[in-house]
Amino acid sequence: MQRKTLAFGVCLLALSFAATSQQPATDGPRYENGNDLVLPADYRSWPFLGAGLGMTYDGERGTPPGAEPRFTHTFVNPSAYRHFMSTGTWPDGSVFILEFRASVSEGSINRSGRFATNLVLLEAEVKDSRFADGWAFYSFGPGNNLARAAEPLAAAAVAPCVECHSEHAAVERTFVQFYPTLLDVAREKGTLKSGF
Repeated sequence: MQRKTLAFGVCLLALSFAATSQQPATDGPRYENGNDLVLPADYRSWPFLGAGLGMTYDGERGTPPGAEPRFTHTFVNPSAYRHFMSTGTWPDGSVFILEFRASVSEGSINRSGRFATNLVLLEAEVKDSRFADGWAFYSFGPGNNLARAAEPLAAAAVAPCVECHSEHAAVERTFVQFYPTLLDVAREKGTLKSGF
């Protein structure tokens, strides 16, 4: 009787382990109304891919001409990061969050360098096979008025994003060339687009 109970317990434990190890990641995109991306409340605890200063998108969403340069901070959901580190590609369900933050020069003991301050804009890019070309772009609005959920950009609003990411991104539709540790992985895995 004891052996049967022990064997049954071992089987249950093995089944439980198999079920949890095969469960899909729960940190991917969450939607309302079908395609409206819910802003991940914990995105700042996600892997930090890198930062840029003064990175511009034709002066529109980046740093407007004549303005102080803005910082951009990029985060990705943990399961997508792990997948990229092992394969050099992004899985379906990858979510990238891009913060635009104001920068200042003089503060506290700093007199010449720049540091990030208040949130100016928050955007997202999602790899999701449900969308026509497999990717969607979102804008959650200005820093003090962030939407809880955002509709995917469409028509004229998304055209520049698709064009730029298609032409200039190093891996799929992502600017891995700006994230040195990911660039090394893409080189090693052979997933860089030609020209990089």
